[in-house]
Amino acid sequence: MKLHTCLTMWALCLATLFITGCDSNSPTPEPTTTYNKIAEGQTESNVFKVKVYSTESELTTGYNPLHVAVYDAAGKRVEEAGISFMPLMDMMTMKHATPFENPASEKVAEGYFSGAVVFTMPSGEMGAWSLTVSVTANGQTDTVTLPITVQEPATSRLKSFVSATDGTRYYVAYLQPQQPKIGVNDLEVAVYKMNTMMDFPAATDLTMELDPEMPSMGHGSPNNQNPTHTSNGHYKGKVNFTMTGLWYLNLTLNDASGQAGQLYFEVNF
Repeated sequence: MKLHTCLTMWALCLATLFITGCDSNSPTPEPTTTYNKIAEGQTESNVFKVKVYSTESELTTGYNPLHVAVYDAAGKRVEEAGISFMPLMDMMTMKHATPFENPASEKVAEGYFSGAVVFTMPSGEMGAWSLTVSVTANGQTDTVTLPITVQEPATSRLKSFVSATDGTRYYVAYLQPQQPKIGVNDLEVAVYKMNTMMDFPAATDLTMELDPEMPSMGHGSPNNQNPTHTSNGHYKGKVNFTMTGLWYLNLTLNDASGQAGQLYFEVNF
C-alpha cells in the first residue's frame, strides 16, 4: 500500500512538472549567450520590456556592437520583431545623433537582435547620451528611451577628418583586429559621413590605401591588402604585423575627386 501511494505521488509530481514546463505563459529564461547588460526598461505603453547588452564591459567612443533582448508583457522573449535605434547626445543647448546600424534581421540570433552604434564623444560635462529603441512586434509598436554612459577608451578607436575635396566631415571607426598577432590579420574599418547633426549615412564610395608603420623601428611590412568596401560602409583588408610592438595603421582615403583625407590608428601588442 505504501509503495502504491509513493508511486502515485511520484507520478503526480512528474505530471505537475510537465504541465508547468509546457505552460506558454511562464516567463522565458534569459538568452544563454553572455554579454554585458548596459540598460533595460519598459516601453512607453508597457507593451514590451527591452534589455540592451554590449559585447564589452562598457560602451566607449567608437564602434559598439549592441545586442537587444525583447520580452512581451507576459515575460516571454520576442523572437521576431523590427528593431530600430536612435542614439542622441543632449548637450543642453543643442542635440545631435551619431552613426548607427539597426539590426539587419527581424529574427533573433541566440536570443538577440544585433546592431551597432558609433559614439562620437564620451559622456560627461559636455552632455549625456540616451538610446531610444523602437520595437514593432505582434502588430504593435512601442519605444523606450534609455540613459547610457559612454567612456573614452585608452586607445582611440574613432577618427574624423574634413574632406579636402568637398568639406564633408567623415568618421572612421576601427573594428579589427581586436586581438592582433604576428602575421597577416584581418583589417576592418567603418566609415560614415555627416550630412547633418542628425544624419550620418554610411560612406560606400571611397577607396583606401593602407601603409602600416612601426615608428620605433622605422619600417613597414609587406603583403598588406588595401581595405575595400564590402557593405554598409564597412571596408575590409589585410594587415601584416612582422613583430610585436607599436604600429601605426596609416590610411589614405580617396573619393572620386582625389585625396579626401589621411589618418592613422595605433595598434600595440
